[in-house]
Amino acid sequence: MSIEIERKFLPASDAWRARASYSQRMAQGYLNDARALREGAQNVSIRVRIAGESAALNIKSRELGAWRQEFDYPVPLADAEALLALCVGGRIEKTRHHVHHAGHLWEIDEFGGENAGLVVAEIELAALDEAFERPEWVGPEVTDQLRYYNLTLAERPYSQWTQKERHPCS
Repeated sequence: MSIEIERKFLPASDAWRARASYSQRMAQGYLNDARALREGAQNVSIRVRIAGESAALNIKSRELGAWRQEFDYPVPLADAEALLALCVGGRIEKTRHHVHHAGHLWEIDEFGGENAGLVVAEIELAALDEAFERPEWVGPEVTDQLRYYNLTLAERPYSQWTQKERHPCS
């Protein structure tokens, strides 16, 4: 088991694009739904992800916020494709861009499909109170806003959000 400490932000500009060192398309889906987690019927999200020629099954505890338990297991690509067909909700399509800044890796997810238009920047930290330098292109933090989590986006994609919901402070 490992602990994931991850904070989410909305980019304030596209300046990160010029600094991206690597990009990879991903497809992922969930074997359980957001409703079960919200209602407390389940304590984990179970995700299958294909990234290039690699695939993994990922299990995360249901805490909202920066800290969660995370379990990640590689699976054969053919198994992941079969599991994606069993997923509930919509499929998440995105391109993940890697941007290094001041000793940290930022992962910028540019969503496609029904979530097209949404871009979320994430940083993983070693501790909840770890200091990090925010790049000039990083905007408001959305770590505690459930609608920006991939599991929720699979259930209710960005294309269905109201204009008010698209504002990070609402």
